[in-house]
Amino acid sequence: MAGGSAVDGGGATTAEARGQALYAATGVDCIQCHNRPETLRRDAVDATMLANRIAAAIAMNTGRMGDPQYGYAALTRAQLMDLAAYLVSLAPVAPVPDAGPSGDGGTGSTVVQCTSTGSSSFRTEVVATGLTSPWGMAFLPDQRILVTQKPGTMVLLSADAGTRTTLSWSVPAPDIISAGQGGLLDVALDPAFATNPLVYFTYSEPGPNGSSGAAVGRARLQGTSLVDFQRVFQQTPKLSFSEIHFGSRLAFRSDGTLFASFGDRSYDDASRATMGFAQNVANTVGKIIRIFPDGGIPPNNPFRNQAGAAPEVWSLGHRNPQGLTFDGPTSTLWSTEHGPQGGDELNVILPRANYAWPLRSYGCPYGTNPPSNTCRYGGGAHLPVNGLTFTEPVTFWAPTSIAPSNVLVYRGAGFPNWNGHLFVGGLGGRLWRIELTPAGAFASCEALVLNERIRDVRQGPDGWIWVLTDSGSIRRLVL
Repeated sequence: MAGGSAVDGGGATTAEARGQALYAATGVDCIQCHNRPETLRRDAVDATMLANRIAAAIAMNTGRMGDPQYGYAALTRAQLMDLAAYLVSLAPVAPVPDAGPSGDGGTGSTVVQCTSTGSSSFRTEVVATGLTSPWGMAFLPDQRILVTQKPGTMVLLSADAGTRTTLSWSVPAPDIISAGQGGLLDVALDPAFATNPLVYFTYSEPGPNGSSGAAVGRARLQGTSLVDFQRVFQQTPKLSFSEIHFGSRLAFRSDGTLFASFGDRSYDDASRATMGFAQNVANTVGKIIRIFPDGGIPPNNPFRNQAGAAPEVWSLGHRNPQGLTFDGPTSTLWSTEHGPQGGDELNVILPRANYAWPLRSYGCPYGTNPPSNTCRYGGGAHLPVNGLTFTEPVTFWAPTSIAPSNVLVYRGAGFPNWNGHLFVGGLGGRLWRIELTPAGAFASCEALVLNERIRDVRQGPDGWIWVLTDSGSIRRLVL
């Protein structure tokens, strides 16, 4: 297999034909394990996604796919793409898995789905435009605005956004790989920034053999430069053939410890769920972690003393958590998380809690049309399975995804009636306002239409709500 000449498709000119030759050369009958041709997709919507699934199975030796005698481990990325194209051609319809043990399609859940009600009045003001793929922002004590741009730069805007400066990296600089959903991502300031001007940020970095992973770095803001860079944490393991699901957000807790969220890198497949990634506490894939600002491990972390566990893990079972914030008045850590097709979640993050991915989800396989309660992974409701217990979301969105970005707990004076409400940015063009009961349970939600892909949401020093958009603008909501 490794030589390629015997399995290069014999002169075939289409990806499907080359893939068919590869499939025949291995002598492996995938249908023997998958039972039906239509399940070969493993919920992938295209050849690229299926190639990622196959690569993950090889890496984890799922179904012995990594065994040398089968030759799959020796396939190049191009060959994997051809093979995936052939398998997708055999399975034109994505599978709809059966409901889980509840058998009720998730209707046994007590979680209330977010369905928009209300029609609040507000205006939006454009503060800045012309940013390049902005991802995260933070307000300095002097009200200047620091913005990350996914290609790998940070921009510092004046308080009125009238001037902007692209900051330079001193040597050493972070090794940022900007591809797919990766690049320079979130940003957070040291809690004592006025006297200790450290800037923390998440980014994707390359690893060996074409792999990549998320990391947390910090650097000191000195004039118009970022100096004294340190990588304080790196996600493990680094994974190949995936440029998506990095997470990632940062949030400082009032005790000075730092939380960071990391996605499953699309290596978890809910249609054939394994315990290898988001459910495996030995790694930091699909996890939220807690560290000291210098990368050290707090002694009271929940898995610190568990043999074989990564000591920085705080919670597990996450798919792609791109929102994270700590609310000081209630000492609550909030997160938002992308589901598959539907099933986006708002969660309270608790130590050692398991949020069920990929074993349970209120979302459905991609391509399900029309989606319904009966197609939800594992039945939807986060019921126990195989001795594992799970934490339900505070609320969720279905059947259509909102593609949640960051989350804010509003504590400003600009909108006094919204004090304590949560705001969830949506890449689907809406900012979601969520009201809680006095006990902290979901009460209601409202979609505020902005018609922009909202990448970040923050409370400004002026008391208004600020959003960062994929179109390169900063806007604020005002009355």
